[in-house]
Order: sequence, then structure tokens, then C-alpha cells
Amino acid sequence: MEAARDDVLAFLHFPQEHWRKVWSTNPLERLNKEIKRRTNVVGIFPNDAAITRLVGSQLLEQQEEWQLERRRFFSEATMAKIPEPEEAFALTNGDPADQTATTAS
Repeated sequence: MEAARDDVLAFLHFPQEHWRKVWSTNPLERLNKEIKRRTNVVGIFPNDAAITRLVGSQLLEQQEEWQLERRRFFSEATMAKIPEPEEAFALTNGDPADQTATTAS
């Protein structure tokens, strides 16, 4: 558990408004279920390119839906609160003296 501490607590780098949504994997589970349903309909694919086209088109369709839908998963205002990667990495250190040393380098 100690070795995975940073991974387990990674959600803390996001704004608090995102925490509940980051914990859930429901949107990804729905997407995987839809891909599985569509590939089961086809049954046997003639080659790898056919699988890539089918799954890729489904992913593209989902991406467009997520980008264009009126109610976004994360609002633009809360997305602006996400720290830059350098700031996020600096916050993982427990000692405040280490944080200033990390951000200064």
C-alpha cells in the first residue's frame, strides 16, 4: 500500500469538485460495454484493420458526443483549476521544504 500511495491519492491533485466524478468509472464502463456489444454483433473480423475501424469509429463517436454535449462531465471553470504538472508533482512531497526545492528546480 505504501508503494501505491501516490497512485491511490492522485485524485487529490484535481479540484475538489472533480473528486466524485474521478472516483467513478461508469462512463468508461458504458463505453466498453457498447464496444463489446458492437463487436459481438460482427462476430468474426476478417483482419485487425477491421477491428480497429469498428472500435475507432465508436471511440470517435463517443469523443464527439463528450465534446459537443451541452452538459459536460467537467466544466471549463473547474478544468481551469487543475494545476500544471510541475505543481502537481511538487505537491506529492510530504515536507514543505522539499516542495519549495522541487518547484524551484
